[in-house]
Amino acid sequence: MSGNIFEICHSVSSISRTSKLYKICLYFSIFFSLSVINPVALSKDLIKNQNQNQNQNQNQNQNQNQNQNLGPQQNASTPLNSVQQNAPPQAAIPPGIFTTYPAPPLSPPHAAASLITEGPPSIFSDPFGMTSWLRNKGIGFHVDNTNEYAGALQNPTRGPHYKSYRNGSSNAGQYSANLIVDWEHLAGIKGFVTRMTTIGRYGTTANRMFGDWLAHSSEIYGGGGNVVVHLVSLYGEESLFGGRFLISGGRMSQMSDFASSPIFCSFQNNSFCGRPKAAADSTYYGSYPAATWAFHMKGRPRKDLYIQTAVYFAENGIYMNYQHRTGFKFNGANIVGYEIPVEAQWEPHFGSHHDLPGHYKVGFVYDDVRRPDNYYNTKGQAYYVYGGVQRMRNSSWQTYFMFDQKLMNYPHRSKSAGLTFLGGFIYNSPHTAVRDFEVYGALISQGLIPGRPEDMFGVAFSYVSIAPGTRDTTLAMVAAGKYAGMPNHATGVQTNAEVLEVDYSINVMRGVTFRPDFQYYMNPNGQVGLRNSAMLGFKSYVSFF
Repeated sequence: MSGNIFEICHSVSSISRTSKLYKICLYFSIFFSLSVINPVALSKDLIKNQNQNQNQNQNQNQNQNQNQNLGPQQNASTPLNSVQQNAPPQAAIPPGIFTTYPAPPLSPPHAAASLITEGPPSIFSDPFGMTSWLRNKGIGFHVDNTNEYAGALQNPTRGPHYKSYRNGSSNAGQYSANLIVDWEHLAGIKGFVTRMTTIGRYGTTANRMFGDWLAHSSEIYGGGGNVVVHLVSLYGEESLFGGRFLISGGRMSQMSDFASSPIFCSFQNNSFCGRPKAAADSTYYGSYPAATWAFHMKGRPRKDLYIQTAVYFAENGIYMNYQHRTGFKFNGANIVGYEIPVEAQWEPHFGSHHDLPGHYKVGFVYDDVRRPDNYYNTKGQAYYVYGGVQRMRNSSWQTYFMFDQKLMNYPHRSKSAGLTFLGGFIYNSPHTAVRDFEVYGALISQGLIPGRPEDMFGVAFSYVSIAPGTRDTTLAMVAAGKYAGMPNHATGVQTNAEVLEVDYSINVMRGVTFRPDFQYYMNPNGQVGLRNSAMLGFKSYVSFF
C-alpha cells in the first residue's frame, strides 16, 4: 500500500520525485496513513473475502442511513461534494476506536448501476431509459432549477442619504447541471471519481432595495457571470483504504467542503443558506459558485469522526466578471496566496436506541494573503477619512464551531421524521473582517404533519457583529460628514444585524418542492438608522432528471 502512496504523489506532482509538491504530498499521505488507517483494515484477505451480495447490501444501508442521519436534504444551491456524499457506512460498522472494517467498494459490479452516481428524486426518474443506461456505465447526470422570490412588506427608510432606496420585490434563480463519472465502474480505475458542476443564474435580490448588503434575501443570487454556462467546480477524487482516506484536486469551492452542511439550505436567506455568512467573510474564500485551484485530503480514524485539510490557492476577483465571468479561466495568473483550512467533525448517535444522530465540527482557517486593514492607514489614522496608503495585513485567520443534533423522533412516522436543532459560532480576525463574529441557531421539523413525511417546518435566527475596525470607520466618516464612499455600501454607522426566518417546505410531488418563506431584518446592513424590514416570498426547487 505504501507503493500506492508513492505512485499517487508522483502522479500529482507530474514533475519528479525530488519536487517540493511531491514531498508535501508524500508527507501528508504518510501522516494520514499513520494516524487514520488501521493496519488490520488493510488486510487484503479481508477485502477479498467480502461477498458481493453483502457489499451491495452494505452500500444500500449506507445510502439509507446517510439520509436518516442528515435529515433534510441539500438542494441545488449546494454542490454535490458534501458531508452527505463523503460520509462512510454507519450501521454496518462495529464499535471500536480503530474499527477493523473493509468498507464496500464505491462501485458495484458492472451488472448494477453505480451507486455514487445516484441523484436526488426527480420528475423524470429515467427518461427513455437514459438515466439507468448512464448509471450502468458509471455516469451520473443531473439537471435542476432553484428559484427564490422575496418582496418587502413596508416602505424603505427615507432621508438625504437614502435616496436610492425603494419599494419592490425581486426574483432570482439558477439552473444547474451536475456530472459525476465513476471511473472504477467505467474503466476499472479503482476508487477514482470526477465531478463537474455548471450553472446559469438570473435575476437579482430584493434586500439591496432597502439598503442591506450583508445578507441576501435570495441566496441564489450572484456569482454566475451573467452567462448561459458558468463552471462552478471540476475536480477528481480518489478513495483509498476502503473509503477511509479521500484525496481530491482541481477547481474546488472551499466553502463547499469546510464550514458546510447539507441542511443549511433548508432556508433561503444568505445569512444561513449556503453557509453562515460570516464563514465566507473573505472575498478570497471560494464560496459556491466560485472556485479556485485546490488540493484536499480527508480521513477517518473511526466511523464517527473525520479530519480534513486542504490548500486553496487564493485568487483575485473570483466573484468578479473581469476575472471569472465563465469560470473557465484556468491559468492561475491572478493567484495571490493560499488558504489552509483544518476541520474535524464528530458524528455521535444519542438516545436509548442510538437513533438521534448529530454532527459537531470545529475548524480553523489560516490564509496567507495580503489584505487591507479595515480601519488604519500606514500613519495610524482612519484610512477612509484621512486617505493616504491603506495599511496591509500579511495574513488572516478564522475559527468556527458548528453542530446539528436530532432532538427527537416522531412516533409512528418515517425514520427521517423528527426535530433537529442546529447552531454555531464563527469568529474572524477583527483586523480584516467585515463581520468579526456570527452566532446562529435553527430548528427544523420534518414530517410534523401525519401523512406529510417529506414536508419541513423551519425557523432560524442569525446575529452578526460588525468588526470593530469596520464599525469605527463608519463612525469616523459620519463624524466627518463623509457619507459618500463608505465601505460595504454603508450609509451610516454599522454595529450589528439580525435576521429571523420562518419557512415551510411542501413536497408537491417527486422532485418538486415549494417553500413559502418569511424573513425579518433587524438593523439592515448593520445600521441602527435603517428601519427593520419584513419580507415575504417563496423558494421552489425542481429536479428534472
